[in-house]
Amino acid sequence: MKNLILVTGGNGRFAQTLKKKANLNFKFLTKKELDILKPNSINKCILKYKPKILIHTAGLSRPMHQHEMNITKSIDLNIMGTANIVKSCKKYNIKVVFFSTCYVYDGIKGNHKESEGLNPINNYALSKMGGECSVRMYPNSLVLRIQMIEKPFPYKKAYSNLYSNYIFHEDIAKVLPKLINKNGIINVGGKSQSTYNFVKQHNKHIIKTTVNDKKTPLNQTMNLDKLKKILKKDINS
Repeated sequence: MKNLILVTGGNGRFAQTLKKKANLNFKFLTKKELDILKPNSINKCILKYKPKILIHTAGLSRPMHQHEMNITKSIDLNIMGTANIVKSCKKYNIKVVFFSTCYVYDGIKGNHKESEGLNPINNYALSKMGGECSVRMYPNSLVLRIQMIEKPFPYKKAYSNLYSNYIFHEDIAKVLPKLINKNGIINVGGKSQSTYNFVKQHNKHIIKTTVNDKKTPLNQTMNLDKLKKILKKDINS
């Protein structure tokens, strides 16, 4: 199939949205079809489908505490699994698009640029930075640092003191076709605002709360100039 794009984590929350929203030649692979912890499984899928690009969304995300409670699982899935993907893609000259997170920044001053140094403050962020390291060693790659969430917002409460660039899965799916042919690192998100303000626009019944966890970066906001230049408009317009 010409210009086929493989997507790992085919049963994941984002992949389910991508199936509905993006008009590209995707093949969504479940863990049963492609196990990121087994190099032979990855190689077999690449040889079978001969993709142009592999979008890597499989991994371990929330709840965040699982990265503190089970570091072996976090390391296996987010670091070693990603490294396996990169090694296979390099072997067959396949481009890698990696879904990372704004959590890799320290979250102190906000407005984080792609070019600045990283300083993760929790295990989830460390695991994603570990995944990034292998991806960035491979020139034919793209790292997307994103703070995305499904719609509707899955929680009853939202933080008023945590600032970020939350964006819904469906909005990421819409802009992804314009990004996947780029290389390097791109911050991807929506307007810089508190989580509460973001959710309030779509759910008037959301309950305001605050986060006091020292391992949660409170100002995760990213500089989106690079993204806006690529899209030639504000992502929220």
